[in-house]
Amino acid sequence: MPIQKFKPTSPGRRGASGYTFEEITKKKPEKSLTVTLKKTGGRNNRGVITTRHRGGGPKRKLRIIDWKRERRGEPAHVTAIEYDPNRSARIALLEYGDAVKAYILAPVGVGVGDRLEAGPESEIRPGNALPLKNIPQGTMIHNIELYAGKGAQMVRSAGAAAQLMAKDGDMILLRLPSGEMRRVRAECYATIGQVGNVEHNQINFGKAGRTRHQGRRPEVRGSAMNPNDHPHGGGEGKAPIGLPGPKTPWGKPARGYRTRNNKSTDKFIVRRRTK
Repeated sequence: MPIQKFKPTSPGRRGASGYTFEEITKKKPEKSLTVTLKKTGGRNNRGVITTRHRGGGPKRKLRIIDWKRERRGEPAHVTAIEYDPNRSARIALLEYGDAVKAYILAPVGVGVGDRLEAGPESEIRPGNALPLKNIPQGTMIHNIELYAGKGAQMVRSAGAAAQLMAKDGDMILLRLPSGEMRRVRAECYATIGQVGNVEHNQINFGKAGRTRHQGRRPEVRGSAMNPNDHPHGGGEGKAPIGLPGPKTPWGKPARGYRTRNNKSTDKFIVRRRTK
């Protein structure tokens, strides 16, 4: 999808870029597949901020995506490609033979009028979903389940794709976009192809206001705070960090510090994404 560069009519416009949206075929979402999305401002049910720098932005409707591809063996036609404000990828509207509609992520190469299907006997082509054991070795896939029947949890952002590397009994070895090598059960479903909107990472916002429109509030440097607010704070004039390595506001190492603790799934990771 082409990227358009804006004319430098102001300092914020200089260098900024955006989408052309030429692949979008339908502006308003399917009403039956949307629900109201309540803003939290990064706060939990007690009103305490648990995620910083969140708030503002326009109102959004949540599009209900069919992560499970529940209607197996039933062909559907793509009736529209739509914009989804809640994710980086575009979404495709499917319509089945009985006029039931569903949203899926729009893969590269899938357009209006295409016929898609989910099930073990489906053809190996972009947009079709199959169990991993039925997908040939070397195929690029996305929308991958971690637990059979739970729905896709991995490789869902714009331009992402994993590769099926090998099959070993009831386990499949995948290479994820991060470089991690991971084993997944063979009965888990995945969708053929690469997630669309590949140029998403080439967008240059150009000004702070465009991140505010996405619901992100300003971040303040730790060195600009007081010592009681941040480990980097305090001192006369500009001061070095002083501590052994950069810290988070809560005193934890900010770079290269492993926080992952999930022993139940460590056995499925063959190679970590970092050394």
